[in-house]
Amino acid sequence: MENKIEQLKKMINDSNNIVFFGGAGVSTESGIPDFRSKDGLYNQHYKYPPEEILSHTFFMKHMNEFYTFYKDKLNSLKYKPNITHLKLAKLEHQGKLKAIVTQNIDGLHQKAGSKVVYELHGSVLRNYCMKCNKFYDADYVFNSEGIPRCNCGGVIKPDVVLYEEGLDDTTVNNSITAIEKADMLIVAGTSLMVYPASGLINYFKGKYLVLINRSSTPYDHMADLVINASLGEVFKQIID
Repeated sequence: MENKIEQLKKMINDSNNIVFFGGAGVSTESGIPDFRSKDGLYNQHYKYPPEEILSHTFFMKHMNEFYTFYKDKLNSLKYKPNITHLKLAKLEHQGKLKAIVTQNIDGLHQKAGSKVVYELHGSVLRNYCMKCNKFYDADYVFNSEGIPRCNCGGVIKPDVVLYEEGLDDTTVNNSITAIEKADMLIVAGTSLMVYPASGLINYFKGKYLVLINRSSTPYDHMADLVINASLGEVFKQIID
C-alpha cells in the first residue's frame, strides 16, 4: 500500500491536467449510503423496490410514495464534505485538477469548494417547477409537506436523473471533453457498472489511469495503478 501511495504521488506531481471521476464511494465516508453495497439503498426493504421508486414512471404515477422515499433517503443537506472532497478542492486550487465528473447528486464537492463539477446524474440542490420552470432550493423541497408545489400550482421536480431518463447532453459532452484533454484520470469510489457513465473512461487518452475502489472493477486491467482501499485512507496521504 505504501509503495502504491508513493507511486500515486509521483503521478500527480508529474501531471498538470488531472480529472477526477467519482461515484457513490466518494460520499459514503460522509455518512451518505451508497446504492449497491450490502448496506446500500438497493438492499433495504420498502413497499416498492428502490430502483422502481427512482424511475420516471414511478415518479409520474406515485408522487406521494416517491417523495416519501426521496425526502427520507436522498436528503444530503445534513452531511458534510469528507477528506476526499476537501483534498480534491485543494488540488483544484493548486491548478492541477481541472474538473470533477461525478455520479453523485449530493452537492458535497461544491460544498467543499470545488468549482468545476460535472454532475452526470443531476443534483438535489436544484429543483424546478414542471409547469413554469421556476427554481427552488433543496431546503424548500425537503421541508415541504407531501408533494412539493410551486406558487403556480405545478409540481416541483428535483433536477436528478431518474431511471428511464437520459443524461443531460451538455454535462456529458463537457465530461467527455475534460477526460479527453486530461493527462491523468483518477477514477474512485465507483464499481464502473452503471452505463453510460462507466463508458466515459474509454475517452481517456492521457498518461496515467488510476482506479481507487474498495473492490475490483471491470476496468482494472486498463489501469496504470489500482488501489483497493478506502478513499479517505488514500487521500489523506497524497495531497499536502
